[in-house]
Amino acid sequence: MTLIPNASPRRGVLALLATLALCLIPEPPRTGEPGQLATILARELLSVHTRNTPTTYYEGREGPTGFEYELVRRFAGQLGVSLTIRADHHIASALEAVRQEGDMGAAALPLEPDLPGVVFSRPIIELQPVVVYRRGLPPVEAADDLPGLSIGTIGGAGTGRVLSELQADYPELRWAASAEVEVAELLGQVEDGELDAAVLFDHQFRLNRLFFPGVERGFLLGDPLSMAWAFPAERSLALVEAANRFISELHDAGELDALVARYFGHDDYLEYVGTRTFLDHVEERLPDYTELFREAARASDFDWKLLAAVGYQESHWDPLATSPTGVRGLMMLTNATAGDLGVADRLDPAQSIHGGARYLRQLHERLPESIQGDDRLYMAMAAYNVGLGHLYDARRITEQRGGDPDRWGDVRESLPLLQEREWHSQTRHGYARGGEPVIYVRNIRRYHEILSYVDRSRREFPRLNARAKETEPARLPR
Repeated sequence: MTLIPNASPRRGVLALLATLALCLIPEPPRTGEPGQLATILARELLSVHTRNTPTTYYEGREGPTGFEYELVRRFAGQLGVSLTIRADHHIASALEAVRQEGDMGAAALPLEPDLPGVVFSRPIIELQPVVVYRRGLPPVEAADDLPGLSIGTIGGAGTGRVLSELQADYPELRWAASAEVEVAELLGQVEDGELDAAVLFDHQFRLNRLFFPGVERGFLLGDPLSMAWAFPAERSLALVEAANRFISELHDAGELDALVARYFGHDDYLEYVGTRTFLDHVEERLPDYTELFREAARASDFDWKLLAAVGYQESHWDPLATSPTGVRGLMMLTNATAGDLGVADRLDPAQSIHGGARYLRQLHERLPESIQGDDRLYMAMAAYNVGLGHLYDARRITEQRGGDPDRWGDVRESLPLLQEREWHSQTRHGYARGGEPVIYVRNIRRYHEILSYVDRSRREFPRLNARAKETEPARLPR
């Protein structure tokens, strides 16, 4: 369980005002007990049941993050209370916890008005079901292509209801639904051949497709569903009303659309750019920052070309870059990390480059002494992307699987498992997009190789400088 305090110094005043305002929202007494909202305001704490997934709540580079986490954090702030998160649920257990314990569930829950024991808020966003299938199968482009396929979906997500409606027209249609799997496991089963296809939501697939190249997008299935928050049916009228007002205000202000774009509108920022594009940037952008990378390298005892490769992977050498999760600058430092490093302006290239180099050195030095050589460097780079906590979780998983936690090659195989509930539920830091640091390190190594080749060519063969942009990837030494 995670406790997130509300930092507002006016919390007590806000809580008092909110309590007084309850008289404007009459809640009929049902059991003689105070209403749910009154109880929350009195204890100054909102308890939320959720799932440890990239679309709900997880521990990111800046700490707790996720679309629904951001929403409930703001909701708790509006109420003037602290927030506590319990994220060890799947959909069914989150709903049951709401019924038995309160206060609310925010776990990518489909709005089901007739569900016993809970009431729902107004819709927050649409959930569009999509069919995906294993690459190599005949194209799955319409409902006619589904009968005969082995299909899986997540239990309780609402996608099973869509399949049930489709079965009226296709009686031979069959599928399996499990509440114990999350999106990464489902896509992994498709890619590994355990399933032919799966039905999930389009934004979930877009967030994860980079890590499952063996899975193809098929077609949109049925009408969109609605995602909503769930509350206990008893004593929660005022709380539901407060949530509905909050959602409406967020929508009317355009902030809800901005959050959707921030969390779900960037599904390709880790894509590996082509070599020609990279070499264009070497010629057009890197010269402005080469001396800064050299200075930072001398201070941090890294190869300047390695630091430049990290900077390119982070921002494509754009000093004004801002990621979907709010990290900024050429080396994409978080606010907290920048503060620890004494970086006052993350958008200043010199501060960002020197700060990023110091941060990579700190991570390198904090790793256990048993990790040596390139393994140590690659793990430090992975930690720059995903955080030391998640890297340590992957090392422990590596040990459990009989691998060597001091070898990058073994840890690299374990990192993607942090996306699977079976594994991340056993870890200290929970879910992580563990496929990202694997791609991250791979890309940096490739950029470093190319920069080393170009730098060596310029020093040894000046004539090659003019032809550098025409170099084909297959001709570059590995």
